[in-house]
Amino acid sequence: MRTLTIALLLLAPGVASAQDAAVVNADTIRVTLENERVRVLEAVIPPGTVEKLHSHPQSIVHVIEGGKMRDHFPDGTANDSDLVAGTSVWREAITHWAENTGDTTVHVVIVEMK
Repeated sequence: MRTLTIALLLLAPGVASAQDAAVVNADTIRVTLENERVRVLEAVIPPGTVEKLHSHPQSIVHVIEGGKMRDHFPDGTANDSDLVAGTSVWREAITHWAENTGDTTVHVVIVEMK
C-alpha cells in the first residue's frame, strides 16, 4: 500500500518533489488523507532518527506522543523543541530536516494547507 501511495504522489502534479516529506522520509512519514484543501501526514520518529531535507507548506502540527526534537535548517541553524503530547501548534511554511534527540518515539499528525 505504501508503494502505491508514493507512486500516486509522484503522478500528482505539484505535490511530489525532491523535498516532499512523505517521499524522502517514507520510513517515518505517511500520507493519511489528501484532497484539494489539505494533506494529512502521520509521522512516527524513533529516538536517534534523522530525517532527510524536506518542505511543508503552512500547517498545523498535533502531538500525539511528545519528546525532544531538533529542527535543522538549510542555512546551518538549528532549533531545539520539547513537544508535549496533546498540544497543537500552527507552523508557517518550512524547509528543514528533523532529528529526534530524545529517548522516546515522537508521534505527530501534520495537517498541511494547500
